[in-house]
Amino acid sequence: MSIRMRHTRGHTGNRRSHHALKGIQAIQDKESGNLRLPHRLDEATGMYRGKQIFTPKVKTKHESKAKGPSTAPAEKHAHEHAQEIHANAEAESSKGISGKVATGGRPKARSGFGGGV
Repeated sequence: MSIRMRHTRGHTGNRRSHHALKGIQAIQDKESGNLRLPHRLDEATGMYRGKQIFTPKVKTKHESKAKGPSTAPAEKHAHEHAQEIHANAEAESSKGISGKVATGGRPKARSGFGGGV
């Protein structure tokens, strides 16, 4: 069946009459006074129609942790060997390009003689 090209405002209204939102039918529990849905058990007490179905969990207080970086002062991280000078540090730096060529040593950098010590 083909779809009609036109329809009236009444036709549109009749179709949209079923689009209304319905409110939640929450009821107040007789014993505890908490709001709950009909035909559901009360989660606070664990009761349904006057019978104890389950025992509710006891809520424990958790310490609230703030999200994000810590605001506590950070410890200074000091390396024990940071100030030490190696014994052969001066010898390697004084060689230069001619020292590498003269000693027949292989260059440590891939690009050639420079860098990568």
